[in-house]
Amino acid sequence: MSLLSQTGSRYNGVFSYCLPSYRSYYFSGSLRLGAAGQPRNVRYTPLLTNPHRPSLYYVNVTGLSVGRTWVKVPAGSFAFDPATGAGTVIDSGTVITRWTAPVYAALREEFRRQVAAPSGYTSLGAFDTCFNTDEVAAGGAPPVTLHMDGGVDLTLPMENTLIHSSATPLACLAMAEAPQNVNAVVNVVANLQQQNVRVVVDVAGSRVGFAREPCN
Repeated sequence: MSLLSQTGSRYNGVFSYCLPSYRSYYFSGSLRLGAAGQPRNVRYTPLLTNPHRPSLYYVNVTGLSVGRTWVKVPAGSFAFDPATGAGTVIDSGTVITRWTAPVYAALREEFRRQVAAPSGYTSLGAFDTCFNTDEVAAGGAPPVTLHMDGGVDLTLPMENTLIHSSATPLACLAMAEAPQNVNAVVNVVANLQQQNVRVVVDVAGSRVGFAREPCN
C-alpha cells in the first residue's frame, strides 16, 4: 500500500521528499506531509494521470538540453499516451534514469560531443558512456536540463549526471537506455537525478514541483 493511499485524506494528497547524495555520510533525506512547510520556491508542472498505471507520477517533458545545446530527438519522443504507458515518470524507487532508445541515443551523442574525452568511452555495468576524468577539463561534464510543461526547467549539475568509480579516475553518464520490455516506451527520471532536489507531489492540485535543496 502506497504512502499516499494511507495518508492522502489527512494531508490532502500533498507530500514531498528530498533525497541526499549517494555520497552523503548519513544518507538520510526528509519527508514532509501536507502543504504546510513546503518551500515557496517550488516550480510546478502538471501531473498527468494514466488510468492504466495510476500509481505512477507522469509529467510532460518537452525536451532535453546538454549545456546550452538542445538535444534533437524525433517528434513525439516524449508524448504521453495512457494506452501504451508512454511518457515520462518521476520515480524515487528507481536508481538509474532511463530514456527511450531514440531519446537516449540523441542525449548520449550530445553529451559525448561536449565532454570530448580524448581516450574515448568505455562501458561499466549498465553505463555505456564512461571516461577518464583525468583527461577532461576539471574532470567534469556539462549539466543536463529537463524542460517540462509550465516553463519548468530541472537542471542537473555534475553531481546528478555522473557516477564515479571508487577505484579508478573513471566517471560515467548516470543514465541509460530503457529496457526492451513493456517499459521500453517509458522515460523514467530516477532517484540519482533527484538527489538534492525537493520533489513536491500535489495529487489534489494535479501538479509536481521541484526546487534545489541541500538534502544531506
